[in-house]
Amino acid sequence: MHLIPPTRLLYFRQKLLQWHERDNKRQMPWKGEKDVYKIWLSEIILQQTRVEQGKDYYLKFITQFPAIQQLAKAPLERVYKLWEGLGYYNRCKNLHHTAQTVVREMGGKFPDTYEGLLGLKGVGPYTAAAIASFAYNLPHAVVDGNVYRVLSRFFGIAEATDNKQGQALFHALAQDCLHPQKAALYNQAIMDLGATVCKPDLPQCNVCPLRRKCVAYEQDLVSELPYRSKQIQKRDRWFVFFSLHHNNQMAVRKREGKDIWYHLFELPHFEAGSQKDWEQFIKKEYKSWITSHYGRSHSLLSVSAAYRQPLTHQHIHAVFLQINLKQPLPHLRKNWQWVNAAARSRLAFPKIINQFLTGKEMMNKRANG
Repeated sequence: MHLIPPTRLLYFRQKLLQWHERDNKRQMPWKGEKDVYKIWLSEIILQQTRVEQGKDYYLKFITQFPAIQQLAKAPLERVYKLWEGLGYYNRCKNLHHTAQTVVREMGGKFPDTYEGLLGLKGVGPYTAAAIASFAYNLPHAVVDGNVYRVLSRFFGIAEATDNKQGQALFHALAQDCLHPQKAALYNQAIMDLGATVCKPDLPQCNVCPLRRKCVAYEQDLVSELPYRSKQIQKRDRWFVFFSLHHNNQMAVRKREGKDIWYHLFELPHFEAGSQKDWEQFIKKEYKSWITSHYGRSHSLLSVSAAYRQPLTHQHIHAVFLQINLKQPLPHLRKNWQWVNAAARSRLAFPKIINQFLTGKEMMNKRANG
């Protein structure tokens, strides 16, 4: 454990709060919010999501569900549709579950302790600390990527942020730096400094209030810190989706199992084992595959350009074949359903499928305009 002199901790805290009061111009719709429901909602949305992307979703949710009671009463499918495109859909499922728990078991009131908040589904140590400090000004330090970066650079700490030992060290240091009476202001300040000044790339050291005593700045280590011991290895997956149409309806189903996009809707598809197999399938093999699965009574209307969607641990590649069936397919399993355009618009699809559907609909509108 690094031993930080108390005077250095005090300097860090004072300079940070002075910057927050005088120079921090970062605007966010939930900033300064004291409604626990809205704070919780913003924190769940911002898990694994950039602030710029999360803003619109937050505003949509508080417009549709101004209070937790309305969110708890809403059908899960409606909540999924509102979440569509935000990714990490377990967050959405947990959001709805927690809303129902708070309403049914807690009288609509969130716990007012860190430990109580930590007991809610989908709320981990960071989110519990954020809600506890922002809603109740309880002395719990938040530790996210911004906080790791600011602490690592200012104090010159090279321990990895992605292992238990390093994480324990940074959590202890963050708690030592926290202003116990101004937890909300301090937590907001350090996150905002990391997001706007002490950025991962092209940090603005020339305007940083901590520059004079920043170890990374003094020793030219800004680009080296914080340190991670592991690099995320992403695998590629290769899909061919079939947009099946019959009598102005499309075949869809809800995705089940432990794989990506759980509980979202999808189209019939084939997954190739490699890029070579994927390209071969698109060029030659799809015709026999379509015939074997959907019979000869069909016509291929179009083959899309390639789509790509990066996920945390995967790169998704896909093409879409639009097929018109002259008769329905009785062998489609029970969990498949035929929906018209209006019904489909109310369903939540993975981003890559939604991009295709939206683009195709736009082209159809232009063609019919």
